Amino acid sequence: MVVIRKIAPPGKTLSELEMRNVLETGLAGRFSRQKVLVLIPDHTRSLPLPLLFRLLVEVLYDARQLNFMVALGTHPALEEKELMRLVGITTKERTGRYAKVGLLNHAWDDPEALEQVYTFEQDQIKLLAGERWHSSLPERINVTINKAVNNHDQIIILGPTFPHEVVGFSGGAKYFFPGISGPEMINATHWLGALSTVLGTIGIKDTPARRMIHAAAEKIKTPITLIALTVNGHDVDGIFIGDLISAWEEAVDVSATRHIHRFDKPFQRVLSCAPPMYDELWTAAKAMYKIEPAVAVGGEVIIYAPHLSEVSRVHGKYIYEIGYHILPYFLSDWEKYRHIPLGVLAHSTHMRGSGIMENGVEKPNVRVILSSQISAEDCRRLNLGYLDPASINIKDWQDREQEGILYVPKAGEILHRLKS
Repeated sequence: MVVIRKIAPPGKTLSELEMRNVLETGLAGRFSRQKVLVLIPDHTRSLPLPLLFRLLVEVLYDARQLNFMVALGTHPALEEKELMRLVGITTKERTGRYAKVGLLNHAWDDPEALEQVYTFEQDQIKLLAGERWHSSLPERINVTINKAVNNHDQIIILGPTFPHEVVGFSGGAKYFFPGISGPEMINATHWLGALSTVLGTIGIKDTPARRMIHAAAEKIKTPITLIALTVNGHDVDGIFIGDLISAWEEAVDVSATRHIHRFDKPFQRVLSCAPPMYDELWTAAKAMYKIEPAVAVGGEVIIYAPHLSEVSRVHGKYIYEIGYHILPYFLSDWEKYRHIPLGVLAHSTHMRGSGIMENGVEKPNVRVILSSQISAEDCRRLNLGYLDPASINIKDWQDREQEGILYVPKAGEILHRLKS
């Protein structure tokens, strides 16, 4: 399939009319009388989803059935009111204009919602992982996915593309794995990303975890169309409609030029402000992931999130058990931690960043300080520094790049790294 694209000039965004025209060109008439499943992100991704939802419903008016499923991964399920808020419709619209449009959650931990499509054996896992393979990876991975995939005639993926700490760049087949997959693939791909390290993964198109995701996606039999987006702030500046790989690759090429800020010298201190859409530390940790490549060894990152009171509603028990540590910390005492889900261990290492073990002592490259409603006592349990958010004056951090101090007003999507 030829990729249909519309790209705004740098610094500009696409109008509603431009988005409608490219969606009609790429989609209109292709899904007549078919049952269509559209995979969409949750509230932790920036895009004008309410507008895009309305446009897609209009363009796909001739589908026999149109369902939207939130590719939650392991994020908490959304209640009906939250689903309506996500796609920007009122209760009246839900029972009227959009009454026949399905709004669905993915349930990663419900075996009844999943079915197996493939199994990766160890030889294939080693081949995909390459030099990043480690014996802590599973010997086999049962690839399961939401049953809805095989209960529809067509699948459409709609989502933005950004530099990503696990797979290099987000979007595309990531909406299957981990988006609507079962726990084995979620855990394995995240751990493979951790073994590759954030510095060796983020902002790189071809990564071991991305190769594994693409290999698994090849086993899906239902036809797939990708609507890959690039965004500027909260607005769309690029749309790419095509097959799962080609459209994603074109979006990545644009994202790489627009979502990576490069600096001449590393920073000693960073105030990284996590926006309210990250309502758990599980996602607000992106305020560390996207900053570490631009921080000097021995520097510090303050994750400023005064709205934040929760570590993780789903994984908090495990995170409090192990805390946040660098990758070598876990690998040096693997038997002690092998019972922890690999996805949780991966999150821990991503948040804590890179570093070394020296004579049995953990030495992270960057000090991570949390400034939120999570208490100082809990931060100690989590192996994080603590700073009272009331003590922070934003003005004290602004316009000080020449002093080695960086202020990031909306962290988590734009990658910060050195030019070299």
